[in-house]
Amino acid sequence: MADILVPMIAVPLILFMIFVAPIWVIMHYRSKRKLSQGLSETELQDLQQLARQAEHMRERIKTLESILDADAPTWRERK
Repeated sequence: MADILVPMIAVPLILFMIFVAPIWVIMHYRSKRKLSQGLSETELQDLQQLARQAEHMRERIKTLESILDADAPTWRERK
């Protein structure tokens, strides 16, 4: 029993350590390095554009809520 069980565990473990583990470690540290470098110029521009759009949407929502408050004061209570 033990002479069959050891190869059944050892062979997949050795294959994992030879093929999967090195790629896993390389990809892990590559992603860590990319995160530590910060945002690229295009990512920063995209983030700023999204922030402007969010601010614009916030203003529109505020305006729409004030219109609804004037026209239908109980609209917030509806579900």
